Amino acid sequence: MPALKYSKQRECIKKFLADRKDHPTADIIYLNIREQFPHISLGTVYRNLALLSELGEINKLTTGDGADHFDGNVSPHQHFVCKKCNRIIDLKVDSKEYEEKAAEEGIGEIENCISYFYGICKECLQEK
Repeated sequence: MPALKYSKQRECIKKFLADRKDHPTADIIYLNIREQFPHISLGTVYRNLALLSELGEINKLTTGDGADHFDGNVSPHQHFVCKKCNRIIDLKVDSKEYEEKAAEEGIGEIENCISYFYGICKECLQEK
């Protein structure tokens, strides 16, 4: 694969995601990146998100709410998804136990583990 050409827009997207904990959608990213790059297209944002995800520089999260979300934190961690407000919250759950259990099944070598825990977040529970 040839060397990837530097892109100010791509770097801006990476920095935007690195500073966030709310796992924004492509549309939210686009609206924020447009402040710095007014002529950027939504298609450019989508292409850069796909490329960054493919390169492992960001994570693409598909939680079942109809939109992909993006995470600048590529270190191993899990996510809690609120079924009421759709908020995604980082969890620090050790995935080694999952990996060991799967290895016991003899299915192959695990390279990554992404888990989603679904429920109602404490903010939504307090609204009841």
